[in-house]
Amino acid sequence: MPRDIDYGNLMHQAMRGLIRTVLKDVRDNGLPGAHHFFITFDTKHPEVKIAEWLTQRYPAEMTVVMQHWYDNLEVDEDGFSVTLNFGDAPEPIYIPYDAIKTFVDPSVEFGLRFEAAEESDEDEAGPEANAEPEIPQEDARSDADVVSLDSFRK
Repeated sequence: MPRDIDYGNLMHQAMRGLIRTVLKDVRDNGLPGAHHFFITFDTKHPEVKIAEWLTQRYPAEMTVVMQHWYDNLEVDEDGFSVTLNFGDAPEPIYIPYDAIKTFVDPSVEFGLRFEAAEESDEDEAGPEANAEPEIPQEDARSDADVVSLDSFRK
């Protein structure tokens, strides 16, 4: 029986490995310069751990910002945990890598978008650079700079 190489899945695994490597470096050395991340994830994923009030507020997906204030960043093979500030209320969250929909660092015009296989045949090719996540204003901290990524698209 012939077997196919699943390039889309292999690409997603490689890109999630890249996110893991970046987060390990941030854990060990902090965020350098103007780097910061917008991370959109599926709040319905069975391994996501967020406070009940966040699940109620964001029943499908949520975008978090890692920039000026974050604490207790832990990175493992399957995901990462971090404490973030939500309106002056520190909340620990856990995000498995396979729950991530977008990972964007606008300071260097870098972005990844993970498409679900069932969305379309074209999307199975893998992540796309310069993705623009939807960033609800209430997710962004008041002192965070929210940058539109449309200006980075070619």
